[in-house]
Amino acid sequence: MKEHFLTSSVLRERDYARQYEYLVLTVGPDDSLPEARRRLVEHSEYGKWELERSRLYLGGGRRFWLRRRVTQVQRTV
Repeated sequence: MKEHFLTSSVLRERDYARQYEYLVLTVGPDDSLPEARRRLVEHSEYGKWELERSRLYLGGGRRFWLRRRVTQVQRTV
């Protein structure tokens, strides 16, 4: 199981204003599905990530795309 952030070189059509950042969780066919679910729940509860897309591949591998809104902080001083 591996996780990686999508870099800025990867452009998404629906994300034209860069309002979201993305995390991709890849689960191999030999990895535990309950462990993957636990990691998805942890990311959503504590990291404020939401599931955007999930994909099941022919060999049994899975890939989950998580996203969260990028907050722009304005300086007050």
